[in-house]
Amino acid sequence: MYLHVGEDVMVRADEIIAIIDKGSVNQSVIIQEFFQSKKKGMINLSKGKFKSLVITDHQHYLSPLSSSTLLKRLN
Repeated sequence: MYLHVGEDVMVRADEIIAIIDKGSVNQSVIIQEFFQSKKKGMINLSKGKFKSLVITDHQHYLSPLSSSTLLKRLN
């Protein structure tokens, strides 16, 4: 199964490690440190501000879709 995470990007569901909402990225010191260390390698799919961070085995995506929307699509 594949999950559409924004733009024209589809990610295999079994490769997803975590889907983190923007609020958690901003509030958690640990996630903020991870975000800053990986920011250069992340693919920004949102034209403006991102709503969620999708972490996979191979890549990290800044998605314009909320984490709740992405989770609903997985189910």
